[in-house]
Amino acid sequence: MLSQRLTRVALVTGAAQGIGKAIALRLASDGLKIALNDIQSKGDQLESIAEEIKKSFGSEVYAFPGDVSEERDVEYMVEAVSKGLGSLDVMVANAGISGPLTPILATTKEQWDDILRVNSKGVFLCYKYAAKQMVAQGRSGGRIIGASSVTGKQGMAHTSAYTASKFAVRGLTQVAALEFGQYGITVNAYAPGAIESPMSQAANLSASPVGKAVSNSLPSFSTLGKTGDVAGLVSYLASQESGYITGQTISINGGMYFD
Repeated sequence: MLSQRLTRVALVTGAAQGIGKAIALRLASDGLKIALNDIQSKGDQLESIAEEIKKSFGSEVYAFPGDVSEERDVEYMVEAVSKGLGSLDVMVANAGISGPLTPILATTKEQWDDILRVNSKGVFLCYKYAAKQMVAQGRSGGRIIGASSVTGKQGMAHTSAYTASKFAVRGLTQVAALEFGQYGITVNAYAPGAIESPMSQAANLSASPVGKAVSNSLPSFSTLGKTGDVAGLVSYLASQESGYITGQTISINGGMYFD
């Protein structure tokens, strides 16, 4: 059981905008202390969200800029969060990039490496160092949650590197659940479909073959999802009530396809 006496602490990566921001706000509304992470260039956005959380919820909150694909940054961030806020109880490894939507024959090695570096290596490092800290704390109830995608379950043309990176998160989540279960830590991932967010806007999905495929696959009753839809699921996975769920990658896709 998670302790009822202690205010739990959540670290959310990629929290400067979109899904990450929505998750941070939702967990703050749930009463958790919040640590926000994103890359250095988004430091001002992190500080703005930190102020929003303080004013709206009165939560204790810190911002920790850093690169999740750099081991030293992740190790330092986890250590600083646990010392500054008292513990680390929930890790949300949300940070990710989409990269260009290109066919395999036009995808460069550099594009492939960039996407896998953030989306797969970054999640691996967050899982590893969060689990080490949770084990060291000596109490059960830790929650580790990662960002997969609809493409982590069903490949789409022109997304080879992105799809590979999100399939990797799905597999890593299963392995981590098996290895960390003995410490009372659950590990799950969320797999969003078409969500209205700065990332989807930057990728110009509506004008791409991928975007058209997504639109055509949505049931007539469905629309693009909201970041809050994802945050609601993460809120549950971070809670006490989710303790018997682990190793799962849960779809939030508006019926694009069924698992």
